[in-house]
Amino acid sequence: MKKILITGGAGFIGSHVVRLFVNKYSDYQIYNLDKLTYAGNLENLKDVEPKSNYQFVLGDITDEKFILELFQKEQFDGVIHLAAESHVDRSITNPNEFVVTNVLGTVNLLNAAKAIWKGKEEGKRFYHISTDEVYGTLGNEGLFTEVTSYDPHSPYSASKASSDHFVRAYGDTYGLPVIISNCSNNYGPNQFPEKLIPLFINNIRYNKPLPVYGKGVNVRDWLFVEDHATAIDVIYHNGDNGETFNIGGHNEWKNIDLIRVLCKVMDEKLGREPGTSEKLITYVTDRAGHDLRYAIDSSKLQRELGWKPSLQFEEGIEKTVDWYLANQEWLDGVTSGNYLNYYENMYGNR
Repeated sequence: MKKILITGGAGFIGSHVVRLFVNKYSDYQIYNLDKLTYAGNLENLKDVEPKSNYQFVLGDITDEKFILELFQKEQFDGVIHLAAESHVDRSITNPNEFVVTNVLGTVNLLNAAKAIWKGKEEGKRFYHISTDEVYGTLGNEGLFTEVTSYDPHSPYSASKASSDHFVRAYGDTYGLPVIISNCSNNYGPNQFPEKLIPLFINNIRYNKPLPVYGKGVNVRDWLFVEDHATAIDVIYHNGDNGETFNIGGHNEWKNIDLIRVLCKVMDEKLGREPGTSEKLITYVTDRAGHDLRYAIDSSKLQRELGWKPSLQFEEGIEKTVDWYLANQEWLDGVTSGNYLNYYENMYGNR
């Protein structure tokens, strides 16, 4: 059996990738490596836990000795690297944590792969999942392509840009079989509620304020998480080594417009008068270094590998809201303890 290591597999995107690979590839042994920090939750994968081709490994990618020993023991054929600190606000308050996890953690994985694959790279693959934020910001026109120059503006995006560069450098210097993708904002089931959509779904449910940065004019491209998982599957199996692919949803929305759509859907689902949830919108001081607009050109992925998103935003957001309302126990379970302290620190004084 092929042995595939998926890092960060208990997190939001990672859990959807793990589920897809476990269910689709019975001839693969899937190893889910996760530190189970605040955003990692094995509840996300209860449905695949009994599968014989799934194994969870508790561990930290920043532990160099542990990672090397794990690779030597299991002799992985492939790595799909998603483990990362990913929230921009957290990176502003604690940039060092992002450097350690996103940069040094990635280098530890690269070194381990290099050590066990040296001289037998055929059929191996190191796939690094990154973000569109490494490209910086756009004006009202234009799209990020795979050759857009890097211009990160936050500690988070700078750490991801650095890890991207290390992955490419290991491909060029050591001949490691690497591939990279940069994706737009993801949304969907199982997302930790520090991110906009699950945060606002939860706040609307409890009639709490909806904190909107600045005037809400920042634009993002939104990708349904299951579409991202299928893109990762296609790229892992069919992309050429050394290539980069952008993954986007073709769903650009101003934050305030997206929030109004979300309020409308929530009012309908909760049986509230139209416009009720919009009254919860509260404008707060804008985030430092807040990029105006991200927009992905994923035509290379569509043209070369035949992938395209399956859902438009209105359909995806309805599926997402339905999931959170049907899984309130999951949502209540993660909106406690450290998360509440963090939320108060981020938004309580604004």
